[in-house]
Amino acid sequence: MSAVTTHVLDTGRGRPAAGVPVRLERLDGEQYTELTTATTDADGRVSDWGPDHAEPGTYRLRFDTAAYFAATGQAGFFPEISVTFTLADPAQHHHVPVLLSPFAYSTYRGS
Repeated sequence: MSAVTTHVLDTGRGRPAAGVPVRLERLDGEQYTELTTATTDADGRVSDWGPDHAEPGTYRLRFDTAAYFAATGQAGFFPEISVTFTLADPAQHHHVPVLLSPFAYSTYRGS
């Protein structure tokens, strides 16, 4: 399993948000470097996109919600969601869920 995983739930539709493009980036100095990209699966998850081990630092997940809303026929207010977090202990797994609707979103440190 990857050191960082995510799960997107479409709370407006009451189901997983399948097909959301997601990028994982790491802050290197003043700029972010893209580590990998993926698309949420049928269950709204990205769980196997590497790396299996992540160095301590600041990371960012960028969710292309505009693409998801367009594909599902919804008009969304937020075309992109960026979630920045600090990975302090590389031995721990970091799960970052997102609850999404056309006009709101929330996130938290999952397990």
